[in-house]
This record gives sequence, structure tokens and C-alpha cells, in this order.
Amino acid sequence: MEIEEKKLITQEGNNVIVLKPKVRLDISTSWQLRLKLQECISQISCCVIVNLAQVIFIDSAGLAALVAGMRSIQQFKGRFCICNLLPEAKLLFEITMMDTMLEIFDTEEEALNNLLPAYL
Repeated sequence: MEIEEKKLITQEGNNVIVLKPKVRLDISTSWQLRLKLQECISQISCCVIVNLAQVIFIDSAGLAALVAGMRSIQQFKGRFCICNLLPEAKLLFEITMMDTMLEIFDTEEEALNNLLPAYL
């Protein structure tokens, strides 16, 4: 699975990393997202945004990777959110009630503006 990565640095020197996985987030690819999230933690990032605009399929392993990433990042006082869910994925998040556990924004810009006003 390809994961596009974009790094932003705030005026205070904090890192904001936007990860954009492509196509599928399932049992065969979720380990790659987990590794990438661990890399983000090792960079002492203050915030990670996972943009799911190009993910057309998510299974329980993909959901578990997102939750594990969120928990790991929060342990280091970081911020974690997701954005740009396709309608099918949004329904999965609602059915599993993951939408109550994860911060979800409609767009990447909204995530940056609403989640990080103190950092940007």
C-alpha cells in the first residue's frame, strides 16, 4: 500500500504530519499504516492527520490500526484525527461507533483549521 506523507512545521517548530493511504486499509495493508504511525511518533510529532480520501475499503484490521495509532500518539500528548471519509467508510465508522472514539473531519483543511488552531 502506498502512503503519501506531507509534513508541516508550525511557527513554534512542532510537526504536523498528514498521511494519505491509498486504495485499501485491510488485513493485508494495515500493518503498513501502523508502521508509518510509529514513525510519526518517533519524530515527536504533535499531530497526525490521516486523510482517507483515497481509501475505498476499510475492514476491522484497518479500524484497529487507526485506533492503535490514535492511542499511541495520545500517549505522547499528540493529537490524532482522520478526514475525508468516503460515504461507505463513514457508514462503517458510524455502525461500529468509531465515530465517537476518533476525531473525524470532512476535509483536511477543516482538520487543520479546527484541530490545530493553537499550532498553526
